[in-house]
Amino acid sequence: MQGFGAMAQGSLADGAMSEKQKELIATAIAVSQRCAGCIGFHVKALKRLGATRAEFEEMLGVTVYMGGGPALMYAAEALQAWDQFDSPTSV
Repeated sequence: MQGFGAMAQGSLADGAMSEKQKELIATAIAVSQRCAGCIGFHVKALKRLGATRAEFEEMLGVTVYMGGGPALMYAAEALQAWDQFDSPTSV
């Protein structure tokens, strides 16, 4: 797991794309791959990075467009995760 963590850290660092942009992509992949644990992890990162709900919803729209029905179900789960991280007890 240490190697995977190092790879993730390097992959998500600011570069030609911002860390926030990369986390939006990672969340889209998590939704399309139906990885519930990944969704929570990346949504939390997006909140920390200052992503807006509008950015989040737009990313989910593209994800559902490309992923069809299964992506729609996990997009709803991702929205629930987003809302959970809005609660004061989530920080």
